[in-house]
Amino acid sequence: MGRVERRRFSREFKLQVLRELKGGKSVAEVCREYDLTRFLVARWKREHEENPDAFQGKGKARVDENRTRELERLVGQLYAENDFLKRALANMKKREEDRGRDRI
Repeated sequence: MGRVERRRFSREFKLQVLRELKGGKSVAEVCREYDLTRFLVARWKREHEENPDAFQGKGKARVDENRTRELERLVGQLYAENDFLKRALANMKKREEDRGRDRI
């Protein structure tokens, strides 16, 4: 059996589906009318609620958001490590100074 091609939906199509939901149609009605799964419609609804500018491309925004989140996490980790190393260096310098005073 051949590969099943995933359907791609335009931004306008997704927004039309969401407008129909807002207009009073049930998720089941919209899904039957457009041959969609309720999970897909629920995801579109959630994505649009989280970001009204959603559906701009072909999924790249989500990848970019994930990449940004990962980079922000990494920056935070590096800041913490840098702060730890600065404190450790300051403690080492202080110990060296204290040893020098003890010798006098």
